[in-house]
Amino acid sequence: MNAIFAAVFVAAAAMFLVTNPDGFLPAMLAGGQKAIALSVSLLAVYCVWLGFFKILEKSGLAERLSRATMPATKRLFRTSDEQALFFAGSNMVANFLGLPGAPTPLGIRATKRFLMAKNDYAADMLFVLNATSLQLLPTTVIALRAAAGSPSPADIFLPTLLATLLSTLFGGFLLFFIDKLRGRRR
Repeated sequence: MNAIFAAVFVAAAAMFLVTNPDGFLPAMLAGGQKAIALSVSLLAVYCVWLGFFKILEKSGLAERLSRATMPATKRLFRTSDEQALFFAGSNMVANFLGLPGAPTPLGIRATKRFLMAKNDYAADMLFVLNATSLQLLPTTVIALRAAAGSPSPADIFLPTLLATLLSTLFGGFLLFFIDKLRGRRR
């Protein structure tokens, strides 16, 4: 992937140098400044939300939310491994709340447990749920829009909720039907 990005950059830089040689260096410097400003802005958002999730963990609320999802996750992942279901439920709650970075380690732990138990369906379902990421609060996108100067960065709330809901339902149903075709019931 790095080779592809490098090739695209070199091709774009070469075209820019041919078409506007005097604007190349100022554009590179301005782009670098914008990239640094955006990175610092996103870092602040990540710190706030990861701190929020840490508070949820320490207060026990994250565990209670995960336990509340346990009946649904048992049916969804077709397993009774409580530890795997706890990690998967926590992952889903963190994704739903739009907490960037927080769901990843939880998803990795849940997937490892699913795969150790030879439950490929559960690992696949967790992958689909992470890829489609049903989100109530799209915090990263709102932060990106705010950093870019959007007058109303939270306007994407409802479209994001509907799009992620539909993609999650479609992905889940597609996996369910593919699993049925393979005859891999657990």
